[in-house]
Amino acid sequence: MPLELDLGYAFQNAALLENALCHSSYANEHRGKPDNERLEFLGDAVLELCSSHYLYELFPHTPEGDLSRYRAAMVCEASLAKAARRLKLGDFLLLGKGEEKSGGRERDSILSDAFEAVLGAIYLDGGLGSARRFVTDHLFDDKEIFSKDVPIDAKTRLQELLQRKGTVRIEYHLLEEGNGGDTGVFTAQVTAEGRELGSGSGHSKKMAEQAAAAAALRGLNALK
Repeated sequence: MPLELDLGYAFQNAALLENALCHSSYANEHRGKPDNERLEFLGDAVLELCSSHYLYELFPHTPEGDLSRYRAAMVCEASLAKAARRLKLGDFLLLGKGEEKSGGRERDSILSDAFEAVLGAIYLDGGLGSARRFVTDHLFDDKEIFSKDVPIDAKTRLQELLQRKGTVRIEYHLLEEGNGGDTGVFTAQVTAEGRELGSGSGHSKKMAEQAAAAAALRGLNALK
């Protein structure tokens, strides 16, 4: 597949790459065709591990707070979409008719999800080493994210606030899943040690989680 040349990885199981490029809107129109959401889920976890390992080695004396900030900037939706555009993933996506007409090939949320799904596919096909090489070559090359001026996103701020006195289990739960397109709305809830702290909505899962974290921060600040 021509895309493999740009990815720098040749799949042993070509079906994995095809699955990674199949958006839910296309799967809904072609019954029996799996969408890429499971691979995206896996790729998200692989990306967190790879980016954490990369930053740990790159900055041996940098404190945890700064590392968390760099990682948040490195793996945010805009950064992943930017990398996906460099790879021209949008040209290879399988989209439903409505999503195609509404410009889905250029939408950040779809492109960032596709990048994570491709990463998940590479991990399954070639292991962690191949996955690390892929993200190192195609994502971890933007040194601007290591500026001290990188803004702290809401999820990172919430994590730093809650974990000042020790480890706290923070979890994000998807309450409502959007149906795609600009009008699709996701709703997420954040909990700490099982206690609900806030909820929020956005046009992607990542945006909804950020909104939930922001709501939690507002609530905690109001208690001070």
